[in-house]
Parts: sequence; structure tokens; C-alpha cells
Amino acid sequence: MTNFVTIEKGLGPEGRIAVVRFDRGDGINALSPEAMRQLTSAARSFEDDGDTSVVVLTGGPQAFSAGFDLKDPEGRLRKSMDLGSLRRHLKIGPRLARAWQDMEQITIAAIEGFCIGGGIALAVALDFRVMSRSAHIRIPEIGLGMNMSWQSVPRLLHLMGPARTKQAVILADQRISAEEAHAWRLVEEVAEPGMAFDTAMALAAKFASQPPISAAMTKLTINRLTHALDDLTSHMDIDQFALATLTEDHKEGVAAFLERRKPRFRGR
Repeated sequence: MTNFVTIEKGLGPEGRIAVVRFDRGDGINALSPEAMRQLTSAARSFEDDGDTSVVVLTGGPQAFSAGFDLKDPEGRLRKSMDLGSLRRHLKIGPRLARAWQDMEQITIAAIEGFCIGGGIALAVALDFRVMSRSAHIRIPEIGLGMNMSWQSVPRLLHLMGPARTKQAVILADQRISAEEAHAWRLVEEVAEPGMAFDTAMALAAKFASQPPISAAMTKLTINRLTHALDDLTSHMDIDQFALATLTEDHKEGVAAFLERRKPRFRGR
């Protein structure tokens, strides 16, 4: 089995920074089910790690992630799954995002190139995002006849507010530049091209210099208050996603994407 994720520990002040690198080596970095499982395992591997205070998640030099891999063989099996099997399979993504959100360590995403769909769904589950000035974000799910799931809408809403969240999610073909993402409060820092990782590591060093126990408890308190109602507001997003995949508009959206043409949606 190919290993898409590597972990390096013992970096920065007192060796309290770790780096998780997700790089499939193809310049796209799509999230196949197996890649998502590996990223979930990477997050969970820090559960009993008292030596690491900060984790930096980075993608490849050309892409943080292109989102879900529509061409992955396992992912394509969804078309033939019954509803029960589909619902279980669709939990892979939410499980990934929740694993990163629930980490005790401070988490920082370093974004170069593009960050699309599931890529940004993962990034907003982290505490901070550093984005290269030459990078861009796009949330294409609605353009593919799907809804945004993985509990991403509440997370986006906490960061940007309702109007910007609607703009980012519903206008699915819109590219959000680093400057726009920063102005919208979607990312916290903008770095020069090729410097997102270095900038993220500099931010990580500031957090790693703080008392680890106090920092962890404070993060937990803030997250619990911020996300207190997220489960209530988004508990059906997997089922909404599963339902949307049964529509003609979804089939048309995916076909248009693969054929590189403009889709024709009919509300069916």
C-alpha cells in the first residue's frame, strides 16, 4: 500500500513541533479514501503525545489538495452502493475532519498552489491557515450537484459569517485568492509564493514556546464554545450528500467536470 503521509517530530523550540506532510507526488494531491484514512490515522497518532504542542499540516509544493479523488476506483464504487453502504462510506470524510479538529495540539495548515473542496474542508478543521499569495481556494461541490458536507459549513460560518460562506460555497466556480481569503477571515496569514510552510513553522514556533498544558486546555475551551451547536446544525449533511448524489444534476455535474464542459442543471 502506498504511503501518502509522513510525520516528522521533534522540531522547533524544545522539539515541540511536528510536521505532517501529505504528498502523493502527482501535483494534484487528491483525497482518495485511502489518503483520507492515512490522514485520519496521522491525526489520531498524536492523542497520547505529550511531547508535541503544535502540528503543521502541509501538502505538496503545487497543491495542498485538489479535494476528493473522483477517479479513484474505491470512490467510484459509490455509484453502485446501496444507501446503507453509501452512508457508511461517506463517513470517511467527516471522520477525517473531526480527527483534526479534536487534536489537543495547536494545528496549522500550510497551503501552496490550490486548495479545493475536501482540501479546504480539511483545512478549516485546523486552528490556523497560512496561505501562499499565489495559491487559491475553490469549493466546487454545488457545481458538481452535491452539497458541502464533512461539517464544513458550520466551520466556514464561524470563520467568515453567513454572507461570505454563501458566496464561497454557492458560487462554486469562484476562485478565492489568498488576499480575498485573508480579507474574508478564511486564512490568518498570507505568505510569499513558496513560503507558506516556512511562515507556518514560524507561527508554530510562537505557539510551541507557550506552556503546553495551558495552551491545550485553552484551545479545548475555545473549540467547545465555538462548535457547541455544530452537531445539531449539520447532523444530516451526510444524508443530504447521499441524497444529492442520486440526482440527475449530480450526474451532469460530474460528467461536465470530467469532460471539461459547462454543466446544464435542470433541478432534477
